[in-house]
Amino acid sequence: MKTFKFAALAAALACAGTAALAAGPNDAQIAAIVVTANQVDIDAGQFAQAHTSTPDVKTFANLMVTDHTAVNKSATDLAGRLHLTPEDNPTAQSLKKGGEDNIGHLKTLSGPAFDKAYVDHEVAYHEAVLSALDKTLIPNASNADLKALMVKVRPAFVAHLEHAKHLQAELGKSGG
Repeated sequence: MKTFKFAALAAALACAGTAALAAGPNDAQIAAIVVTANQVDIDAGQFAQAHTSTPDVKTFANLMVTDHTAVNKSATDLAGRLHLTPEDNPTAQSLKKGGEDNIGHLKTLSGPAFDKAYVDHEVAYHEAVLSALDKTLIPNASNADLKALMVKVRPAFVAHLEHAKHLQAELGKSGG
């Protein structure tokens, strides 16, 4: 069931430019996807901050909240400057539902099982976000400033993925 949730989330991000958005997402749809994807990680991070007792997991969750909040502020500010209203779309809706499902699942866990589920999700989520950025969002952005913002934040998402993988390995060693 856990694998299905990860796969569904990855599929939502991957399909950002396929059948749901036939010719690929437009800038308004990309803006909605970016804001939603960041908010999903902010919400999960805030939940993890409040529910983990593992210092490394709490530190990682704090980083997710801080970094993704900053990206959302940049994206929202840019959208305002461009007079671009984020346009809801099936991918953004699917991301939101996946985030809600993830938190629903996390609510059923505690201790090492919670930490493992949260970190495993973060690994899968950041892999999916990077794939969507590279294959769909950046290539389909027509506004140079929107494209530049996504290119600029991409290295942070790579760092998040590496941090999550390191944490995943450490939790595995401790039996968490």
